[in-house]
Amino acid sequence: MAVVAPASNAHIGSPPGGRRVAVVLFNLGGPDNAATVKPFLFNLFNDPAIIGLPAPFRGWLARLISSRREASAQANYAMMDHSGGSPLLPETRKQAEALRQGLAARSPGDDIRVFIAMRYWSPLTDQTAAEVASFAPDELVLLPLYPQFSTTTSQSSLKAWAEAYRGPGVSRTICCYPQAAGWIEAQAAAIRAKLAEAGDAPVRLLFSAHGIPEKLIAQKGDPYQEQVEATVAAVMARLRDQGVEVDHALCYQSRVGPLKWLGPSTPEAIQMAANDGVGVVITPIAFVSEHIETLVELDIEYAELAHAKGVAPYLRAPAVGIDPAFIDGLAAAVVGSLGRTGAAPDGPGCGRAWGACPHLNPRKAAA
Repeated sequence: MAVVAPASNAHIGSPPGGRRVAVVLFNLGGPDNAATVKPFLFNLFNDPAIIGLPAPFRGWLARLISSRREASAQANYAMMDHSGGSPLLPETRKQAEALRQGLAARSPGDDIRVFIAMRYWSPLTDQTAAEVASFAPDELVLLPLYPQFSTTTSQSSLKAWAEAYRGPGVSRTICCYPQAAGWIEAQAAAIRAKLAEAGDAPVRLLFSAHGIPEKLIAQKGDPYQEQVEATVAAVMARLRDQGVEVDHALCYQSRVGPLKWLGPSTPEAIQMAANDGVGVVITPIAFVSEHIETLVELDIEYAELAHAKGVAPYLRAPAVGIDPAFIDGLAAAVVGSLGRTGAAPDGPGCGRAWGACPHLNPRKAAA
């Protein structure tokens, strides 16, 4: 189901005068099983935020790419689960339920429901939009599960929502949270645990973020790189406050296609660690849930590369998932947003008015 909420009906248990609040969590989505890998890939590559061709040509290319990549993608998903599906929706449901509980504790007078809208596979945006409209909320909080804003992720999801939702309610968006305290603390705690596991071995901390083509920054004013760098700086500051000093570097994974992407790539960073004779503690700095990029790319493909290069130890910090600091931070952000409308970050967002920033440059971002 798209809705993660109490089993009771909408009004049962809500005190008189309490608000109905819909919180919508946005994420990528993933196939349920091997049979749905191809249509998932088609939806992904048919998104104009991913391939910017006009509709007829984009659809043709999306069909071609999804056909050619189906078998290899099925093999990758099969590494994670015998069904050949993605764990992203179950992971997001856990986050949604944890957030619902946190919101119930913070705002007991309100009837708060947490919904999930996936961009490329079920529950798709239009399905969730219909369910939210049926709930008839007084207030809506749109919350992408992407800490750093990008045209390829948050903007694409929010645009799809704006096109699909026709229900009631005063709406606001938490557009990003690259330096939010709960997100930073959860990252720092996971890193500290892995550094402790490494013991006295010399290691480099690699912050691995999903890459994007460089042209998105120059041509679309995408703030993603700046926000990822801000997250890394905030995590390192938190670690230093806790007495942890460690060599570190930022790198980018998941490159596809011929365009120039942000770098250095994560494989290049692993090679640099090999050249310097140090091990690696790697953390997914732009992912809040475990999915194919962490469980296959980081845990299998890059681990094998590190082993082949003689990089030891190779340790991976988990995604924050339902870490209490992270969930509590999201709950505080949701409650804090109810006094406003429009888009704003939780904590510091963009350092300047990037063209795609919906907070500092709302008119251009919406164009």
